[in-house]
Amino acid sequence: MKPLFNTICFLILSLSLHFQTYAQSNSYWQQHVDYTMEIDMDVETYQYTGSQKLVYTNNSPDVLSRVFYHLYPNAFQPGSEMDARAQSIADPDARMAPNLGTRAAPNFESRINKLKPDEIGYIKVNSLLQNGKVVKHETIGTILVVELNEPIQPGEKTTFDMRFDAQVPVQIRRSGRNNNEGVALSMAQWYPKLAEYDTEGWHADPYIAREFYGVWGDFDVKITIDKNYTLGGTGYLQNPNEVGHGYETEPVKKHKGKKLTWHFKAPNVHDFTWVADPNYNHDMLQVENGPMLHFLYKNTMSAEKKDNWKKLQPLVAEMFQYYSGLVGKYPYEQYSVIQGGDGGMEYGMCTLTLGEGTLNGLVYSTLIHEVAHTWFQFVIANNELKHEWMDEGFATYIEYRALDTILKLNKQNPWERAYNIYIAYANSGTEQPETTHADRYIYNRSYSVSSYYKGAVFLAQLSYIIGEENLDKTLKQYFQQWSFKHPKPLDFIRIAEKISGMQLNWYLTEWTQTTNTIDYGIKSLEADGNATKVTLERIGLMPMPLDIEVEYMDGSKQQFYIPLRMLYGSKPTSATKLNDWAWAYPTYEFTIDKPRTTIKSVTIDKDGFMADVNKTNNKM
Repeated sequence: MKPLFNTICFLILSLSLHFQTYAQSNSYWQQHVDYTMEIDMDVETYQYTGSQKLVYTNNSPDVLSRVFYHLYPNAFQPGSEMDARAQSIADPDARMAPNLGTRAAPNFESRINKLKPDEIGYIKVNSLLQNGKVVKHETIGTILVVELNEPIQPGEKTTFDMRFDAQVPVQIRRSGRNNNEGVALSMAQWYPKLAEYDTEGWHADPYIAREFYGVWGDFDVKITIDKNYTLGGTGYLQNPNEVGHGYETEPVKKHKGKKLTWHFKAPNVHDFTWVADPNYNHDMLQVENGPMLHFLYKNTMSAEKKDNWKKLQPLVAEMFQYYSGLVGKYPYEQYSVIQGGDGGMEYGMCTLTLGEGTLNGLVYSTLIHEVAHTWFQFVIANNELKHEWMDEGFATYIEYRALDTILKLNKQNPWERAYNIYIAYANSGTEQPETTHADRYIYNRSYSVSSYYKGAVFLAQLSYIIGEENLDKTLKQYFQQWSFKHPKPLDFIRIAEKISGMQLNWYLTEWTQTTNTIDYGIKSLEADGNATKVTLERIGLMPMPLDIEVEYMDGSKQQFYIPLRMLYGSKPTSATKLNDWAWAYPTYEFTIDKPRTTIKSVTIDKDGFMADVNKTNNKM
C-alpha cells in the first residue's frame, strides 16, 4: 500500500502545483456589475426620476468595506471642480467659454459658473439599500461614498437598490440638453455609475474634465419619455414594435398615452448612453458581415445638411469593414451614429457628433476617429484617466491608417501630421510624461498632443522598430486577448514582445514615462582609402535602432540597418545589417566599401518613421 500512497501523494502535489501555476499565470480579474434601471423623463423640466437595481460581483481577492459611485452631472454646477479647473487652467476649453466657439483668456467666468438652478446638472440619491437594508452614503462633489453594512467578500455578490432624482444640465460638455444644434437630450454619463475597482484599488476620480473608466457588465434599461421623442444609443431595443420611430418590423398601433417606455438591453458593456429628440430622422444600413447601423439626425436641418447624412452612411459602413479587418471583428449587433453632444465623442455601441458640418468634416475629421474608438475604448477598455494615450493614440493611429487606405492617399508616412505635432510639442518645453494623470496636465493642449498624437506615434514608431507585419499581428492579438477587459500598457507591450521576439520594455518606459527625446545625427563622412567611414552620434537620451540610406552619385541607393543592442533582436529587413549599437556609447562608426567621392548623401531614417526632434542633422 505504501507505494500506492506515495503515488497518490505525488499526483495530488503535481495537480496542486499545476493549479497554482495556472492561477499565477492567469491572475487577471475584473469586477462585474449588472444594472437594471427605470427612468421617467419630463421633457418640459428636463428632470427625471430613476430606480436602479445594481448587482455587484466582487471578483477581486479583496474584502470591500465600501464602494463608490460616480455622479457625473454634479460637475455642471457653479463652484464644482470642473468649474474651478476651467477657470484656472492656462488654456481653457473653448466649450467652457461664455461664448461657445471662442477661446477665452485665463480666469474668465466659465459657462458652468453662469448656470441658474434650473440649468444645472445633478443627481440626488434619495435612498440606497444594500441587500434590502439601508446603507450609509454621502455625496462629495461628483462622488457618492457608500459605507457598507456588510463587507463584500471575494467571489461574493451584493445588491444595491437606489432611488434618485436628477436634472439634465444645459449642454456644455458631452452630456446635456439643447445643444448648439438644437438636440434636446444628450444623455451621456447620466446615471449613478459604480466606480471601477482593480489591482490598483478604487478609481473614484472626481469628474473634472476628461474621460472615463467603468465596470464591465450587463444593462437592462427602461426609459419612459414623451411619445414624440425618438431615442437611440447603447444596446438593443427590446420592444421595437411598441415604440416604432423607425425601429419597427411590423405596423405599430397608435399609442394612446402621452409617453412611451423604451426598453433596451446591452450585454457586456461598460457604459450606457442615449439621446432623444422629437425631430430625428432615423435611417438604417446593414454592414456586410457586420452590425446594423442606425443614423439619427435632425430633420430640421437644411436639405444640403440632411443629404450629407445620407452620403456618410455607406462611408461609415466602409469604416467598420476596414477596422474589423485591421484589428478584429466588431462584436456587437448594432451601432448608432447620432447627432448630439458637443462634438465627436465615443460611447458604447454609438457615437455622438455635431451634425451640421461639411460631409468631409463629418466623415474624415470626426466619425473616422470616433468609430475607431469602438475598438480602442469600447471593446478594449483601458483606464482613460491614467493611460489616456492607449485609447486616443491607438484610435488616432488606425484612423490615419484608414484615411490613407480608404482615400487612397498612398502617403509614405500616413502619420506625418502626428509626428510633426509631437515633435513641435517635444521642442516646446511644455511636454509632460504620458504617465501624467489626464486631469493633471498644465495645459489642455499638452493633454491633447500627448494622448492623441504622441500616442499615435507610439504605434507608428513601434512599427518602425519591430516591422509593420509584426505590429499588425500585435494589434490583432491584443484585440483577441484583451477584448472586454481593462489592459494596462505593459499588457500591450508584452504581446508585441512575444510577436516580434524582441525586448521592448525600454521603449514603453522611454516613450510613456519620460520626456526623453530622440535625436541622432551624422557627425562625419571621411574618406578611408577606397572606403568611407561614417560616424554617427546619439544626441538625445532616447535610444533607437536606425535605418540608414546611402545614395550614390550614379543615383543608386543602398540601405543599412543598425540594431539597438537592448532590443536583443532586429526587425525583418532587406537592408544590410550592421553591428548593434549599445545606448551608452554616444557615437557609432561603420564603413561603406566605396570611395567618398562616389557618395552623394547619407540619411538617417529617410522615410521619417523615427520621431527625431532635430532632423537638420539627419543627412550629410
